[in-house]
Amino acid sequence: MDLDVFVSAHRAEWDRLDALLRRQRRLTGAEADELVALYQRTATHLSLIQSSAPDPQLTGRLSQLVARARGAVTGTRRASWRDVTRFLTHGFPAAVYRSRHWWVPTALVSTLVGVVLGWWIGTHPEVQSSIAAPSELRRLTRPGGEYETYYSSHPAASFAAQVWTNNAQAAAMCLVLGVFLGLPVLWILSQNMLNLGVGIGLMSSAGRLDTFLGLILPHGLLELTAVFVAAGTGLRLGWTLIDPGPHSRRTALAEEGRAALGMAIGLALILFVSGAIEGFVTPSGLPTWARVGIGIAAELAFLAYVYVLGGRAVRAGDTGDVDESERSATLPTAA
Repeated sequence: MDLDVFVSAHRAEWDRLDALLRRQRRLTGAEADELVALYQRTATHLSLIQSSAPDPQLTGRLSQLVARARGAVTGTRRASWRDVTRFLTHGFPAAVYRSRHWWVPTALVSTLVGVVLGWWIGTHPEVQSSIAAPSELRRLTRPGGEYETYYSSHPAASFAAQVWTNNAQAAAMCLVLGVFLGLPVLWILSQNMLNLGVGIGLMSSAGRLDTFLGLILPHGLLELTAVFVAAGTGLRLGWTLIDPGPHSRRTALAEEGRAALGMAIGLALILFVSGAIEGFVTPSGLPTWARVGIGIAAELAFLAYVYVLGGRAVRAGDTGDVDESERSATLPTAA
């Protein structure tokens, strides 16, 4: 593409679009139709320039022009409670459901790794001694030791808030850092499974695995599932860079990135629930069966939420992405 010739041929259209956008008075019907047509043509021009002859200054100018025109054509809207309801009943569960082929294997493999690590640590005293001195291990695993008192070491409300913040940050990191080919996500997962494996191994070697599971299952089922969903989504985002499918890499990454952003908000709400369970239920005086039952009920409720509401939303065409009217226009890249 000869950029100078292209600019000379279409500059008048861009200037006319800019003039219509600057009009203070209400546009006539003919002017409104002209604005829509010029917006569509200018958006196509921008796409052609970006793909064939990228020029930073011209691209910046046309990007601003297209954004202003898009706002004028589509209008502005404010978020409402209807949007929140739709996100919770359609967008978020649909995004989680769509990514199930990533997070379910991630959950299964990660759990297996954690269990194997726990078995290895629990059956090898030399590994235990490399983790900490015998006196410190006894302090961790004895009745009333640190593994037990950890959950009641702070007031329930502040502890729940701290747990929620930490877990939400871990989930957000998985989602955001997935764009780096998923490698940071694997590191975060490995650290989580290492911590789980150490707890299983040390408590099982002390003959107190039942106590450990009674403490971790009430909140851990939902908490780990949220982390696995975030990790699976992050890995999917990383894979999109390698294999964008039928779309361009930019379009595919934008679609998955928008869904991942919505996922971060939804998972923060799920982790708020698991944090509340960890702060108020795990250290409570309820019998073990009751505490574990609450954790199982929360996990089953989340899975039903994803597979029933999410599956229904996906079958209805929802992808977890924002509405089409709110996306940047995807336009042809060839004349």
